[in-house]
Amino acid sequence: MDGPRLRLTGIGEGLSTTVVTVLSGADSPRRVLQAIHSFFPEANVDSMPDEPSFGSAVDELWSFEGLPMQTFLAALHEQRILDTALDFMSRDIVEDSTEFTISRQAAIVEKISFPIPGKEPVGGVITVRLQGSGLKEWLEAATWHNGRAQVPRTIHDDRSMLDDGEASTWH
Repeated sequence: MDGPRLRLTGIGEGLSTTVVTVLSGADSPRRVLQAIHSFFPEANVDSMPDEPSFGSAVDELWSFEGLPMQTFLAALHEQRILDTALDFMSRDIVEDSTEFTISRQAAIVEKISFPIPGKEPVGGVITVRLQGSGLKEWLEAATWHNGRAQVPRTIHDDRSMLDDGEASTWH
């Protein structure tokens, strides 16, 4: 292969991105925004709510539209979790739409952690919704790595993780 590999960003690629998180109770808005900025630095909050105090809990929904996936995808490559990402990001895919969550607590330290299905991790989650024509092909391309030349992967193939998040065994 000549030159550096093309990296997808989600911008200008026919993809609609929505990032959502719920702040509740003792969640620190400043720390939650820090977690979001780890992978979506373009996310802006119009007005930052006050930090929670005793008797004054936070209760807010933050939603961000049209954010690029570039920083998130770069982290997947750096952390070498591309097959896991393909499985989690496509787990609930329906036609040209999918939704997945990542741990906010892990995001604060710039790590991507996909919570075990059906379990809410301590510290809450960031929900990412992707929609667009050709989404399956986009996900496979966005998570591609050289190992797939020897062991090809596609969405929901025999090598996909099990529904409970466990690795499938294959030879």
